[in-house]
Amino acid sequence: MISVVILTKNEEKDLPLCLASLRWANDVHILDSGSTDRTIEIGAAHCAKIWHNDFESFGRQRNYALDHIHFRYDWILFLDADEIVTDDFLVEMRLATLTASKDVAGFYCCWKMMYENRWLKNCDNFPKWQFRLMRKDRARFKDFGHGQKEDQVIGKIEYLKEPYLHYGFSKGWSHWINRHNRYSDEEAFSRINACPPFKHMFSNHASERNPALKSWLSRLHLWPVIRFTQAYLLNLGFLEGRPGLIYCVNIAYYEFLVQIKMRELRNKKPPHPEEFKMADAMIF
Repeated sequence: MISVVILTKNEEKDLPLCLASLRWANDVHILDSGSTDRTIEIGAAHCAKIWHNDFESFGRQRNYALDHIHFRYDWILFLDADEIVTDDFLVEMRLATLTASKDVAGFYCCWKMMYENRWLKNCDNFPKWQFRLMRKDRARFKDFGHGQKEDQVIGKIEYLKEPYLHYGFSKGWSHWINRHNRYSDEEAFSRINACPPFKHMFSNHASERNPALKSWLSRLHLWPVIRFTQAYLLNLGFLEGRPGLIYCVNIAYYEFLVQIKMRELRNKKPPHPEEFKMADAMIF
């Protein structure tokens, strides 16, 4: 069997559907970071165990779960409240955990980005991979940008090809824009201060390749335009109608926010002493 952790804060809108997709699970934990709506009440009504920890970052929150929650099973699935486990994903996940060799530490999982009940397969560069299913005590997490990456992995990580559903726009575009405005701060900092090596752009592993591509390509002045062109035209996002156009425009806007915040961070760095000498020489 598999234990489940759901990270929450004010998720009364999305949580019921997420929990409904977990009727198969008898070890569900909600790690809440200060909800003021009915999130806790909904979780308790579905017999989920409730835990509390102030949110600092996704990586630290997941590590808190690993350190403090008493899991019944050796396999742990991490979800967000706006994510839904489908029957097909469940079948593949169960088969994978039952047949995994002892040297497997976990699995990368992918999602279907849903907007207006439409799968944005082309716009969202499907598949995107995150480390979401792990064997207990075989890995940790570290922060990268506004999200997290696997860390201190003991063993190898394999892939689940069947996706789960992600309803990232369920609270409306105002919520999405406000949230991604905050995310862009963290993303800008990581792309400057934790930029992956250039060679990772050519890695066979998407978990290495994608962060490197974003960090290096975001240095190009026209990167937001390139990002829109890639998603909407080259990846055939226009085939997904108005939802595809709306999504691609906002993704390009998000990359623009990251870029200008990277510029701000660079401009805040104190000048090198040699620059003062050059300035003095020009004055005199």
